Amino acid sequence: MGCYGDFFEKAKPYIAMISLQFGYAGMNVITKVSLNHGMSHYVLVVYRHAFATVSIAPFALILERKVRPKMTWSVFLQIFVLALLGPVIDQNFYYAGLKFTGPTFACAMSNILPAMTFVMAVIFRMEKVDLKKVRCQAKVAGTLVTVAGAMMMTLYKGPLMKMAWSSSHVHGHSGAEAPAAAAIDGREWFLGSLFVIIATLAWASLFILQAHTLKHYAAPLSLTTLICFVGTLQAIVVTFAMEHRPDVWTIGFDMNLLAAAYAGIVTSSIAYYVQGLVIQKTGPVFASAFSPLMMIIVAIMGSFILSEKIFLGGVLGAVLIVMGLYSVLWGKHKETQEKEEQEAMELPVAAKAIGVYDDATFIKEIAAAAVGDDSESKKVNGVTKSSSDGHGASAV
Repeated sequence: MGCYGDFFEKAKPYIAMISLQFGYAGMNVITKVSLNHGMSHYVLVVYRHAFATVSIAPFALILERKVRPKMTWSVFLQIFVLALLGPVIDQNFYYAGLKFTGPTFACAMSNILPAMTFVMAVIFRMEKVDLKKVRCQAKVAGTLVTVAGAMMMTLYKGPLMKMAWSSSHVHGHSGAEAPAAAAIDGREWFLGSLFVIIATLAWASLFILQAHTLKHYAAPLSLTTLICFVGTLQAIVVTFAMEHRPDVWTIGFDMNLLAAAYAGIVTSSIAYYVQGLVIQKTGPVFASAFSPLMMIIVAIMGSFILSEKIFLGGVLGAVLIVMGLYSVLWGKHKETQEKEEQEAMELPVAAKAIGVYDDATFIKEIAAAAVGDDSESKKVNGVTKSSSDGHGASAV
Protein backbone atom coordinates (compact mmCIF):
# COMPACT_ATOMS: atom_id res chain seq x y z
CA MET A 1 0.00 0.00 0.00
CA GLY A 2 2.86 2.34 0.88
CA CYS A 3 4.47 1.69 -2.50
CA TYR A 4 1.28 2.68 -4.33
CA GLY A 5 0.93 5.73 -2.09
CA ASP A 6 4.44 6.93 -2.92
CA PHE A 7 3.85 6.36 -6.63
CA PHE A 8 0.60 8.32 -6.57
CA GLU A 9 2.26 11.16 -4.64
CA LYS A 10 5.02 11.41 -7.25
CA ALA A 11 2.51 11.13 -10.09
CA LYS A 12 0.25 13.94 -8.78
CA PRO A 13 2.06 16.80 -10.59
CA TYR A 14 2.02 14.86 -13.88
CA ILE A 15 -1.68 13.99 -13.54
CA ALA A 16 -2.50 17.61 -12.62
CA MET A 17 -0.63 19.14 -15.57
CA ILE A 18 -1.97 16.63 -18.12
CA SER A 19 -5.52 17.27 -16.84
CA LEU A 20 -4.86 21.00 -17.10
CA GLN A 21 -3.83 20.69 -20.75
CA PHE A 22 -7.10 18.85 -21.50
CA GLY A 23 -8.91 21.70 -19.77
CA TYR A 24 -7.13 24.33 -21.88
CA ALA A 25 -7.70 22.29 -25.04
CA GLY A 26 -11.41 22.02 -24.29
CA MET A 27 -11.59 25.79 -23.86
CA ASN A 28 -10.07 26.38 -27.30
CA VAL A 29 -12.41 23.95 -29.06
CA ILE A 30 -15.58 25.08 -27.24
CA THR A 31 -14.71 28.73 -27.84
CA LYS A 32 -14.13 28.07 -31.54
CA VAL A 33 -17.58 26.41 -31.80
CA SER A 34 -19.17 29.39 -30.03
CA LEU A 35 -17.46 31.90 -32.31
CA ASN A 36 -18.50 29.87 -35.37
CA HIS A 37 -22.11 30.12 -34.19
CA GLY A 38 -21.90 33.91 -34.25
CA MET A 39 -21.03 34.92 -30.69
CA SER A 40 -19.14 38.21 -30.49
CA HIS A 41 -15.65 37.71 -29.05
CA TYR A 42 -15.99 41.09 -27.31
CA VAL A 43 -19.03 39.83 -25.39
CA LEU A 44 -17.31 36.51 -24.72
CA VAL A 45 -14.41 38.35 -23.04
CA VAL A 46 -16.86 40.24 -20.79
CA TYR A 47 -18.73 37.13 -19.69
CA ARG A 48 -15.57 35.07 -19.29
CA HIS A 49 -13.95 37.48 -16.86
CA ALA A 50 -17.19 38.10 -15.02
CA PHE A 51 -17.34 34.35 -14.33
CA ALA A 52 -13.64 34.38 -13.40
CA THR A 53 -14.11 37.26 -10.95
CA VAL A 54 -17.03 35.55 -9.20
CA SER A 55 -15.07 32.27 -9.03
CA ILE A 56 -11.80 33.66 -7.66
CA ALA A 57 -13.11 36.41 -5.34
CA PRO A 58 -14.28 34.13 -2.47
CA PHE A 59 -10.88 32.43 -2.26
CA ALA A 60 -9.09 35.79 -2.30
CA LEU A 61 -11.34 37.22 0.42
CA ILE A 62 -10.94 34.21 2.71
CA LEU A 63 -7.36 33.02 2.12
CA GLU A 64 -5.66 36.43 1.87
CA ARG A 65 -7.68 38.49 4.35
CA LYS A 66 -4.68 38.80 6.71
CA VAL A 67 -1.91 39.32 4.15
CA ARG A 68 -3.60 41.65 1.65
CA PRO A 69 -1.54 44.88 1.37
CA LYS A 70 -3.04 48.35 1.38
CA MET A 71 -4.20 49.60 -2.01
CA THR A 72 -2.35 52.67 -3.34
CA TRP A 73 -2.86 54.78 -6.44
CA SER A 74 0.36 53.41 -7.91
CA VAL A 75 -0.77 49.80 -7.46
CA PHE A 76 -4.25 50.60 -8.80
CA LEU A 77 -2.74 52.16 -11.93
CA GLN A 78 -0.64 49.01 -12.45
CA ILE A 79 -3.75 46.82 -12.01
CA PHE A 80 -5.57 49.00 -14.56
CA VAL A 81 -2.78 48.44 -17.10
CA LEU A 82 -2.60 44.70 -16.28
CA ALA A 83 -6.35 44.40 -16.92
CA LEU A 84 -5.93 46.23 -20.21
CA LEU A 85 -3.09 43.91 -21.27
CA GLY A 86 -4.70 40.64 -20.16
CA PRO A 87 -8.51 40.49 -20.31
CA VAL A 88 -8.92 43.22 -22.95
CA ILE A 89 -6.01 43.17 -25.45
CA ASP A 90 -4.79 39.60 -25.04
CA GLN A 91 -8.17 37.86 -24.99
CA ASN A 92 -9.84 39.94 -27.72
CA PHE A 93 -6.94 39.55 -30.14
CA TYR A 94 -6.54 35.84 -29.28
CA TYR A 95 -10.22 35.12 -29.94
CA ALA A 96 -10.10 37.13 -33.18
CA GLY A 97 -7.05 35.13 -34.27
CA LEU A 98 -8.75 31.89 -33.23
CA LYS A 99 -11.77 32.78 -35.38
CA PHE A 100 -9.65 33.57 -38.46
CA THR A 101 -7.36 30.51 -38.19
CA GLY A 102 -8.20 27.60 -35.89
CA PRO A 103 -7.62 26.12 -32.41
CA THR A 104 -4.53 24.10 -33.36
CA PHE A 105 -2.83 27.04 -35.06
CA ALA A 106 -3.62 29.45 -32.20
CA CYS A 107 -2.35 26.97 -29.58
CA ALA A 108 0.86 26.35 -31.49
CA MET A 109 1.51 30.05 -32.00
CA SER A 110 0.92 30.82 -28.32
CA ASN A 111 3.94 28.63 -27.47
CA ILE A 112 6.15 31.58 -28.44
CA LEU A 113 5.21 33.14 -25.07
CA PRO A 114 8.38 32.07 -23.14
CA ALA A 115 10.67 33.37 -25.89
CA MET A 116 8.75 36.64 -26.14
CA THR A 117 8.85 37.07 -22.35
CA PHE A 118 12.61 36.45 -22.37
CA VAL A 119 13.16 39.15 -25.02
CA MET A 120 11.09 41.68 -23.07
CA ALA A 121 12.88 40.79 -19.83
CA VAL A 122 16.22 41.49 -21.53
CA ILE A 123 14.92 44.83 -22.85
CA PHE A 124 13.77 45.89 -19.37
CA ARG A 125 17.02 44.59 -17.82
CA MET A 126 15.28 41.91 -15.79
CA GLU A 127 17.46 39.27 -17.51
CA LYS A 128 21.19 39.41 -18.19
CA VAL A 129 22.63 37.79 -21.29
CA ASP A 130 26.18 36.45 -21.15
CA LEU A 131 26.80 34.69 -24.45
CA LYS A 132 29.86 32.96 -23.00
CA LYS A 133 27.54 30.76 -20.93
CA VAL A 134 25.78 27.79 -22.51
CA ARG A 135 22.47 28.52 -20.77
CA CYS A 136 22.34 32.01 -22.30
CA GLN A 137 23.24 30.62 -25.71
CA ALA A 138 20.38 28.11 -25.34
CA LYS A 139 17.87 30.86 -24.50
CA VAL A 140 18.98 33.09 -27.38
CA ALA A 141 19.04 30.19 -29.86
CA GLY A 142 15.65 28.98 -28.62
CA THR A 143 14.19 32.45 -29.07
CA LEU A 144 15.49 32.67 -32.65
CA VAL A 145 14.15 29.20 -33.52
CA THR A 146 10.77 30.08 -31.98
CA VAL A 147 10.56 33.28 -34.02
CA ALA A 148 11.46 31.31 -37.16
CA GLY A 149 8.66 28.84 -36.40
CA ALA A 150 6.15 31.65 -35.88
CA MET A 151 7.18 33.28 -39.17
CA MET A 152 6.83 29.97 -41.01
CA MET A 153 3.33 29.42 -39.61
CA THR A 154 2.36 32.98 -40.59
CA LEU A 155 3.81 33.19 -44.09
CA TYR A 156 3.67 29.58 -45.33
CA LYS A 157 0.60 27.34 -45.34
CA GLY A 158 1.79 24.55 -47.62
CA PRO A 159 -0.24 21.54 -48.73
CA LEU A 160 -3.17 20.19 -46.72
CA MET A 161 -2.28 17.37 -44.30
CA LYS A 162 -4.49 14.30 -44.66
CA MET A 163 -5.58 12.93 -41.28
CA ALA A 164 -6.68 9.27 -41.32
CA TRP A 165 -9.24 9.74 -38.55
CA SER A 166 -10.81 12.88 -40.05
CA SER A 167 -11.18 12.00 -43.76
CA SER A 168 -14.49 10.17 -43.40
CA HIS A 169 -15.69 12.77 -40.92
CA VAL A 170 -15.12 15.60 -43.40
CA HIS A 171 -16.97 13.81 -46.22
CA GLY A 172 -19.95 13.22 -43.94
CA HIS A 173 -20.60 16.93 -43.27
CA SER A 174 -21.80 19.75 -45.45
CA GLY A 175 -20.06 23.10 -45.60
CA ALA A 176 -22.80 24.73 -43.50
CA GLU A 177 -22.44 22.16 -40.73
CA ALA A 178 -18.65 22.34 -40.62
CA PRO A 179 -17.69 26.00 -41.03
CA ALA A 180 -14.27 25.36 -39.56
CA ALA A 181 -13.44 23.16 -42.50
CA ALA A 182 -14.01 25.93 -45.00
CA ALA A 183 -11.00 27.21 -46.82
CA ILE A 184 -9.26 30.18 -45.19
CA ASP A 185 -7.90 32.72 -47.63
CA GLY A 186 -4.39 34.13 -47.32
CA ARG A 187 -5.50 37.49 -45.93
CA GLU A 188 -7.52 35.94 -43.09
CA TRP A 189 -4.66 33.55 -42.33
CA PHE A 190 -2.18 36.43 -42.11
CA LEU A 191 -4.52 38.58 -39.99
CA GLY A 192 -5.26 35.66 -37.67
CA SER A 193 -1.53 35.00 -37.23
CA LEU A 194 -0.90 38.69 -36.53
CA PHE A 195 -3.71 38.84 -33.97
CA VAL A 196 -2.38 35.81 -32.07
CA ILE A 197 1.15 37.32 -32.04
CA ILE A 198 -0.23 40.62 -30.67
CA ALA A 199 -2.18 38.68 -28.03
CA THR A 200 0.95 36.78 -27.00
CA LEU A 201 2.95 40.02 -26.84
CA ALA A 202 0.30 41.51 -24.54
CA TRP A 203 0.42 38.37 -22.35
CA ALA A 204 4.22 38.55 -22.14
CA SER A 205 3.96 42.24 -21.18
CA LEU A 206 1.50 41.25 -18.46
CA PHE A 207 4.04 38.79 -17.01
CA ILE A 208 6.72 41.49 -16.90
CA LEU A 209 4.47 44.08 -15.23
CA GLN A 210 2.90 41.52 -12.91
CA ALA A 211 6.32 40.52 -11.58
CA HIS A 212 6.87 44.18 -10.66
CA THR A 213 3.37 44.63 -9.17
CA LEU A 214 3.63 41.55 -6.93
CA LYS A 215 6.62 43.15 -5.19
CA HIS A 216 4.32 45.93 -3.95
CA TYR A 217 1.08 43.94 -3.71
CA ALA A 218 2.08 40.45 -2.56
CA ALA A 219 -1.37 38.83 -2.68
CA PRO A 220 -1.62 36.88 -5.96
CA LEU A 221 -5.24 35.72 -5.52
CA SER A 222 -6.45 39.22 -4.70
CA LEU A 223 -4.39 40.66 -7.55
CA THR A 224 -5.89 38.19 -10.03
CA THR A 225 -9.41 38.97 -8.76
CA LEU A 226 -8.86 42.70 -9.20
CA ILE A 227 -7.36 42.21 -12.68
CA CYS A 228 -10.38 40.14 -13.74
CA PHE A 229 -12.85 42.64 -12.21
CA VAL A 230 -11.24 45.76 -13.71
CA GLY A 231 -10.76 43.86 -16.98
CA THR A 232 -14.49 43.03 -17.03
CA LEU A 233 -15.37 46.74 -16.70
CA GLN A 234 -12.88 47.68 -19.42
CA ALA A 235 -14.18 44.92 -21.69
CA ILE A 236 -17.76 46.23 -21.26
CA VAL A 237 -16.63 49.68 -22.45
CA VAL A 238 -14.80 48.15 -25.44
CA THR A 239 -17.84 46.02 -26.32
CA PHE A 240 -20.18 49.03 -26.26
CA ALA A 241 -17.74 50.85 -28.55
CA MET A 242 -17.31 47.97 -31.02
CA GLU A 243 -20.73 46.28 -30.96
CA HIS A 244 -23.81 48.45 -31.58
CA ARG A 245 -26.40 45.66 -31.69
CA PRO A 246 -28.20 45.09 -28.35
CA ASP A 247 -28.87 41.43 -29.20
CA VAL A 248 -25.14 40.53 -29.01
CA TRP A 249 -25.50 40.53 -25.22
CA THR A 250 -28.21 37.88 -25.35
CA ILE A 251 -27.04 34.59 -23.92
CA GLY A 252 -29.09 31.53 -23.05
CA PHE A 253 -28.48 27.97 -21.92
CA ASP A 254 -26.48 27.20 -25.03
CA MET A 255 -22.93 26.88 -26.35
CA ASN A 256 -22.27 30.60 -25.76
CA LEU A 257 -22.99 30.28 -22.04
CA LEU A 258 -20.90 27.10 -21.85
CA ALA A 259 -17.96 28.82 -23.58
CA ALA A 260 -18.05 31.81 -21.22
CA ALA A 261 -18.53 29.76 -18.05
CA TYR A 262 -15.97 27.12 -19.05
CA ALA A 263 -13.31 29.68 -19.95
CA GLY A 264 -13.92 31.75 -16.81
CA ILE A 265 -14.24 28.97 -14.23
CA VAL A 266 -11.97 26.22 -15.63
CA THR A 267 -9.14 28.12 -17.36
CA SER A 268 -9.13 31.26 -15.20
CA SER A 269 -9.99 29.87 -11.74
CA ILE A 270 -9.38 26.13 -11.38
CA ALA A 271 -6.38 26.28 -13.72
CA TYR A 272 -4.88 29.12 -11.69
CA TYR A 273 -5.17 27.14 -8.45
CA VAL A 274 -3.89 23.83 -9.88
CA GLN A 275 -1.02 25.44 -11.76
CA GLY A 276 -0.04 27.40 -8.66
CA LEU A 277 0.17 24.20 -6.58
CA VAL A 278 2.25 22.42 -9.22
CA ILE A 279 4.64 25.37 -9.62
CA GLN A 280 5.03 25.61 -5.85
CA LYS A 281 6.00 21.92 -5.69
CA THR A 282 8.01 21.41 -8.89
CA GLY A 283 8.91 24.87 -10.22
CA PRO A 284 7.80 26.82 -13.31
CA VAL A 285 9.98 24.90 -15.78
CA PHE A 286 8.11 21.64 -15.10
CA ALA A 287 4.73 23.35 -15.53
CA SER A 288 5.73 25.12 -18.75
CA ALA A 289 7.06 21.93 -20.32
CA PHE A 290 3.53 20.54 -20.73
CA SER A 291 2.19 23.36 -22.92
CA PRO A 292 2.92 21.61 -26.28
CA LEU A 293 0.70 18.73 -25.11
CA MET A 294 -2.30 21.07 -25.35
CA MET A 295 -1.49 21.68 -29.02
CA ILE A 296 -1.53 17.94 -29.77
CA ILE A 297 -4.82 17.43 -27.89
CA VAL A 298 -6.42 20.39 -29.68
CA ALA A 299 -5.23 19.10 -33.08
CA ILE A 300 -6.93 15.74 -32.49
CA MET A 301 -10.09 17.24 -30.94
CA GLY A 302 -10.28 19.88 -33.70
CA SER A 303 -10.05 17.24 -36.42
CA PHE A 304 -12.81 15.14 -34.83
CA ILE A 305 -15.20 17.87 -33.66
CA LEU A 306 -14.56 20.79 -36.01
CA SER A 307 -13.17 19.00 -39.10
CA GLU A 308 -10.28 21.46 -38.78
CA LYS A 309 -7.81 21.54 -41.65
CA ILE A 310 -4.11 21.26 -40.77
CA PHE A 311 -1.48 22.46 -43.24
CA LEU A 312 2.16 21.42 -43.61
CA GLY A 313 3.42 24.93 -42.81
CA GLY A 314 1.57 24.85 -39.50
CA VAL A 315 3.05 21.47 -38.58
CA LEU A 316 6.64 22.47 -39.45
CA GLY A 317 6.27 25.82 -37.70
CA ALA A 318 4.84 24.14 -34.61
CA VAL A 319 7.79 21.72 -34.47
CA LEU A 320 10.24 24.66 -34.60
CA ILE A 321 8.31 26.53 -31.91
CA VAL A 322 8.33 23.50 -29.58
CA MET A 323 12.08 23.01 -30.13
CA GLY A 324 12.69 26.67 -29.35
CA LEU A 325 10.40 26.49 -26.33
CA TYR A 326 12.33 23.64 -24.73
CA SER A 327 15.65 25.33 -25.51
CA VAL A 328 14.52 28.47 -23.66
CA LEU A 329 13.12 26.41 -20.77
CA TRP A 330 16.34 24.39 -20.50
CA GLY A 331 18.40 27.59 -20.33
CA LYS A 332 16.08 28.99 -17.66
CA HIS A 333 16.27 25.75 -15.68
CA LYS A 334 20.08 25.83 -15.73
CA GLU A 335 20.02 29.45 -14.61
CA THR A 336 17.79 28.56 -11.65
CA GLN A 337 20.14 25.72 -10.69
CA GLU A 338 23.14 28.08 -10.77
CA LYS A 339 21.35 30.59 -8.53
CA GLU A 340 20.45 27.89 -6.00
CA GLU A 341 24.05 26.61 -5.91
CA GLN A 342 25.38 30.14 -5.50
CA GLU A 343 22.98 30.85 -2.63
CA ALA A 344 23.99 27.58 -0.97
CA MET A 345 27.65 28.64 -1.18
CA GLU A 346 26.99 32.17 0.11
CA LEU A 347 25.13 31.04 3.24
CA PRO A 348 28.11 29.52 5.11
CA VAL A 349 30.40 32.31 3.86
CA ALA A 350 28.09 34.95 5.32
CA ALA A 351 27.75 33.00 8.56
CA LYS A 352 31.55 32.74 8.85
CA ALA A 353 31.85 36.49 8.34
CA ILE A 354 29.58 37.26 11.31
CA GLY A 355 31.22 34.62 13.51
CA VAL A 356 28.40 32.07 13.65
CA TYR A 357 30.62 29.19 12.49
CA ASP A 358 33.95 28.01 13.76
CA ASP A 359 36.58 27.04 11.20
CA ALA A 360 35.78 23.30 11.22
CA THR A 361 32.04 23.83 10.76
CA PHE A 362 32.70 26.44 8.07
CA ILE A 363 34.81 24.01 6.00
CA LYS A 364 32.20 21.28 6.50
CA GLU A 365 29.40 23.56 5.26
CA ILE A 366 31.38 24.63 2.19
CA ALA A 367 31.90 20.97 1.28
CA ALA A 368 28.22 20.16 1.81
CA ALA A 369 27.13 23.11 -0.34
CA ALA A 370 29.52 22.12 -3.11
CA VAL A 371 27.86 18.72 -3.49
CA GLY A 372 24.36 20.17 -3.16
CA ASP A 373 23.67 18.70 0.29
CA ASP A 374 22.03 21.39 2.42
CA SER A 375 20.94 19.07 5.23
CA GLU A 376 23.78 20.28 7.43
CA SER A 377 23.41 23.93 6.48
CA LYS A 378 19.93 24.04 7.96
CA LYS A 379 21.34 23.81 11.47
CA VAL A 380 23.48 26.52 12.97
CA ASN A 381 24.57 25.98 16.57
CA GLY A 382 21.54 23.82 17.23
CA VAL A 383 19.06 26.26 15.70
CA THR A 384 17.11 24.92 12.73
CA LYS A 385 16.78 27.19 9.75
CA SER A 386 14.78 26.79 6.58
CA SER A 387 14.80 28.38 3.19
CA SER A 388 12.34 28.25 0.35
CA ASP A 389 12.23 29.27 -3.24
CA GLY A 390 8.75 30.51 -4.05
CA HIS A 391 7.35 30.79 -7.54
CA GLY A 392 4.16 32.55 -8.57
CA ALA A 393 1.85 32.02 -11.50
CA SER A 394 -1.27 33.69 -12.78
CA ALA A 395 -3.69 32.56 -15.45
CA VAL A 396 -6.09 35.39 -15.98
